[in-house]
Amino acid sequence: MRVFEGQLDPPVGRFAIVAARFNSVITQKLVEGARATLGRCGIAEQNLDLVWVPGSIEIPLTAQRLASNGNYAAIICLGCVIRGDTDHYQFVAGESARGVAEAGRKSGVPVIFGILTTETVEQALQRASPEHNAGAEAAETAIRMANLIAQLPPSR
Repeated sequence: MRVFEGQLDPPVGRFAIVAARFNSVITQKLVEGARATLGRCGIAEQNLDLVWVPGSIEIPLTAQRLASNGNYAAIICLGCVIRGDTDHYQFVAGESARGVAEAGRKSGVPVIFGILTTETVEQALQRASPEHNAGAEAAETAIRMANLIAQLPPSR
């Protein structure tokens, strides 16, 4: 039996972070966590691109465009959607998640969902803290998935 598992070894290739400016107090912390993790794992700054978009709903299109050009080992999507008093939260959170997953499936490139969907600002700040940073977790997932995809037999 062959076993495939993505390791945290530095993969070959470039990485991109697509981050939403909306709720930037939170997303900036997520970006910092992702960049720190990528650096600790051997990804040089010159192999990293950061793309800012207006909000989380714009992340999937941008991620799809980056993933489809063949220049990236993985795309990390970071944003923050906080529940409000309207249904807007449900649409933005759901469509962002669906779009990020679709970008990965269509392109064959790991497109990692690191968009926080929280009830409160306090919850979002907790998930963006240095102790439990969702951006750092997304970066680790991106490295593991880039290494895993590189090991798997090519699709037909």
